[in-house]
Amino acid sequence: MFGELSRVLAGTRTYRVSSWDRTGRNHDFVDLTPGQTVTLLEAAGPARVTHFYWTTINASRFHFRQLLLRAWWDGEPSPSVEVPLGDLFCVPHCTPVPVQALGVVVNPGCSDLLSWGLNLYLPMPFASSARIELTYEPIPNVPADVMAFWYHIELERDSQPLSADQGRFHAQWRRENPTVPQEGADANSPVWDGTNLDGKGNYVALEAEGSGQMVGLHLQVDNLGGGWYGEGDDMVFVDGMPGAMWPPTYPGTGTEEIFGGGAGPNHAYSGPYTGFHLVENPDYSGKSAMYRWYLADPIRFERSLVWTIEHGHDNNYANDYTSVAYWYQIEPHGPFPTLPPVQARLPRFPDLVFRADVARVRYKEKLDQLAKEGADAEAMKRIWGIFNAGSKALLEGRLEEAIAVFETPSGM
Repeated sequence: MFGELSRVLAGTRTYRVSSWDRTGRNHDFVDLTPGQTVTLLEAAGPARVTHFYWTTINASRFHFRQLLLRAWWDGEPSPSVEVPLGDLFCVPHCTPVPVQALGVVVNPGCSDLLSWGLNLYLPMPFASSARIELTYEPIPNVPADVMAFWYHIELERDSQPLSADQGRFHAQWRRENPTVPQEGADANSPVWDGTNLDGKGNYVALEAEGSGQMVGLHLQVDNLGGGWYGEGDDMVFVDGMPGAMWPPTYPGTGTEEIFGGGAGPNHAYSGPYTGFHLVENPDYSGKSAMYRWYLADPIRFERSLVWTIEHGHDNNYANDYTSVAYWYQIEPHGPFPTLPPVQARLPRFPDLVFRADVARVRYKEKLDQLAKEGADAEAMKRIWGIFNAGSKALLEGRLEEAIAVFETPSGM
């Protein structure tokens, strides 16, 4: 991976595109308005993106799936990347947690703020042009506020044309909510004697057409059935399709093995290549998430790749599965599934989470109004402290406390 670091490349120039304040002041962020689409990058090639960073402060709990990233390389008609921004950066279920991996790093910010530093290190080469757009999609009937968005995109520009064997970066989001147990299955039972000899009922994270290699997977499970859900095997079909090809090219032995864990991981961990970075409860109930970077062992394909996993042994669990697949391929790529609207992308949360976020938006509206009216520094400091405390309580699940903080009459 780091073999090129010692080479001094003549004619290669590095540069950055960012949200810096062109006036020289300190407004170093983009003000995102609900419904707005902004262009983060429009660049000529040959070049490659080498690093992508972003952050927000005290934004909505849901912004990780409200912000939708699309990227086009070399003037292609359909995007090669179409993913809710948080999921692309391994934020599971709109719940940021630390990640220390080679592909993605997620770092916490100040303990008094709701802020995370999100970093993506997968290279994104292009021959003639690149365009990266970000859309802030409002949730119907849920108030939304203007969001401050900071970002850096580092690039290398080459003097020589891109070689013909350089694949383009792709990322795709999918969800099955809930998965459907096969007929006759012992539903939501960790142990049963079903037999899967075709893989046709598995959860599908990627169906790619063309020639390339898969380099990563971010998988999220909301365990609605309870108990250990991870007896499901991964079945990866290279240059063949489930139902027509057997056995799969990569026959698996259980969910934890894919992501590098011991039997039934019930505590979070994060490593360079593998991790179970979110485990909500030690009894496996609720939300979990995991990642696998195939950086040292990419899954190479010449015609097609279908990455699948059973939801429970022989697909007997009704759970909420969400994923992002990362891969490179020679264009053109096959059609992506239609991305669902934002309300269908949101995680399963109790209504109280939405109530708390509405209270946050209302408080933020008053805060912004006071700032426009020129409230004195001490008053703004006190009000911002209340806003920070409420936002942190919201993320940490102290929902009644968050609502009480945002609705306190003494705050304004």
